[in-house]
Amino acid sequence: MTVLDTSVITEYRKAQALAQKEKKEHEAKGLSPYPAVLDEVLPETARTNCVELPLTEIPADRIRGTVSAGRTGVLSVSFLPLPEPDSEFAVKWMHLLEANLSDTGIREPVICYEYLGDFYVQEGNKRVSVLKYCGAVKIPARVTRILPADRTDPRVAAYDAFVEFNRVTGSWDVRYRKPGDYARLYAALGKAPGAEWTEAEKQRFASAYHLFREAFTALGGAKQNLLPEDALLLFLKVHPYERLTEMKRTELTEALAALWGDVKAAAEPEALTVKTVPAAEEKKSVIEKIISAPPKHLNVAFILQRDAESSAWTRGHAEGAAHLSAALGEAVSVRCYYKADTQEDADRLLDEAANDGADLIFATTPPFLVSTLRAAVRHPKIRFFNCSECQPLSSVTSYYCRTYEGKFITGLIAGTLADNNLVGYVGSYPILGVPASINAFALGVRMTNPRAKVLLEWSCVDGNPVKTLWNKGVRVISNRDVPLPDVQYMKGGGYGTFLVEGDELMPIASPVWMWGNLYETIVRSVLSGSVEKKDRAVNYWWGMDSGVIDVALSERVPEGVRELAAVFMEKLRKGEFDVFGQRLLAQNGSVISDGASKLTSIELLKMDRLAENVEGRIPAYDELLPMSRALVRELGIRRETD
Repeated sequence: MTVLDTSVITEYRKAQALAQKEKKEHEAKGLSPYPAVLDEVLPETARTNCVELPLTEIPADRIRGTVSAGRTGVLSVSFLPLPEPDSEFAVKWMHLLEANLSDTGIREPVICYEYLGDFYVQEGNKRVSVLKYCGAVKIPARVTRILPADRTDPRVAAYDAFVEFNRVTGSWDVRYRKPGDYARLYAALGKAPGAEWTEAEKQRFASAYHLFREAFTALGGAKQNLLPEDALLLFLKVHPYERLTEMKRTELTEALAALWGDVKAAAEPEALTVKTVPAAEEKKSVIEKIISAPPKHLNVAFILQRDAESSAWTRGHAEGAAHLSAALGEAVSVRCYYKADTQEDADRLLDEAANDGADLIFATTPPFLVSTLRAAVRHPKIRFFNCSECQPLSSVTSYYCRTYEGKFITGLIAGTLADNNLVGYVGSYPILGVPASINAFALGVRMTNPRAKVLLEWSCVDGNPVKTLWNKGVRVISNRDVPLPDVQYMKGGGYGTFLVEGDELMPIASPVWMWGNLYETIVRSVLSGSVEKKDRAVNYWWGMDSGVIDVALSERVPEGVRELAAVFMEKLRKGEFDVFGQRLLAQNGSVISDGASKLTSIELLKMDRLAENVEGRIPAYDELLPMSRALVRELGIRRETD
């Protein structure tokens, strides 16, 4: 055996010192200081369904361990060497290092197993150790894939999507925890799921993602426990894939840095702060008031779809803008931008409002979320708001109303009027907050008519939901809510809860949005300086106790029922009643609410089970009308499978 160069010995001692340091750190945390062992993760007897893959290059950072425990004691968790320099292991390691530093390099592939996207080395542990120490990103390998036998494992659905992505792209680097994220990535890349990729397309994606990961690492993503593939999905919402492939390293790093607060917020949805009541004005010292003096005047812009004549939703927000102007007078200048009918229109109008000098911009419908985020990155000094629920973004504050409170009241009324114990409900979209409204309505029905069933249909799938309910004998139906406090909208029967009498739809009641109160409260908080800082992900989710939701009742509601509704409305306004503060079981018998512990706002927003007195189900993504899919992909309650 040749004599080792002193520089190689020096490098070994450096690697050994790093290994020993890593070993001590893991032991101090009570963690195993050695690589994982496949025999312990998955016994050999469970490896019955295996597939040999072609020679490939695997990502070094996905090599988690060894097949057996025989040699793990000589390696730290990240495959750095632990033995002393005069050991046989160390000598062989150093000779491999010499070879790797030579013109020849290490060419012989390692042999490993892949299970759920992680790799376990069978032959070549020292090669992996040397290559990882030298900073190798990819390592040549012959891989045997172990297909999971336990299909009930929740990781399997995401793994199946990973396997398909790996098949068509050749990429091992992108591994999502939710299968729906692969569908979102395909869409962002302009590829249909399952479509074959050319070699040029594979290489183009590999190059772009490699550069993206370098920028991600440079910004400290790995140290912050963030995942580059998650950051990529958010990045591609702001910068199209074509643009990504054209970016140089510096430009890409700057673009990602501008989005970094949102990357962190999106990666930690539990960090989202849901504000259920407006913030109280903070008392500040004289010095604080001088340093952070709130503005005395604000230019406020509203971005709206269509116009007030053709859209009741738009009219509601336009009237809210008018209320804001009247309530705050000279403290605000208000301007509405109409006809944002496409994403391109929304992008253009958001920029126009920004260039016109807006200080606050309200994008008034959920589909504007991505456009709002793009505008917020382009105009970081402006405050942006989007009318949507539970969005973990720091650049855009989301806002909505607790519609479920009004739905509970209309459920109370519907239960009293259901002579045949059948009540209909037309759901809008399977998005955040909608199941809570359905269940709140069902609780209201149950309170006044325990025998009644709520029959659920959806307007986002094929068919006529009202006609379907009619054919089932339902004569009390809850449809879409009135978008503004104007009872004229209920007269045609298209809004609110109504009775079917012959060929007529007779309006009974509906939750109504008080957008003016909401906008006035938000803008006052900015003027007073009590608004939250822009570096936090915040969602305003206000209800009857904040004066942003009410219930309109028609004269057809019987006097006794009207009084009952009034009692509960007053309790909700005073914060004395919790709609879900009672025991509620799901259709499968599981507990939605035990009636003792209060459900959190996040639990309510992400509720995805239906109450036991509801007959119907949440539609699957592929059942939705094409026009509904983009919204559900962004805001769906089951985004992991959409």
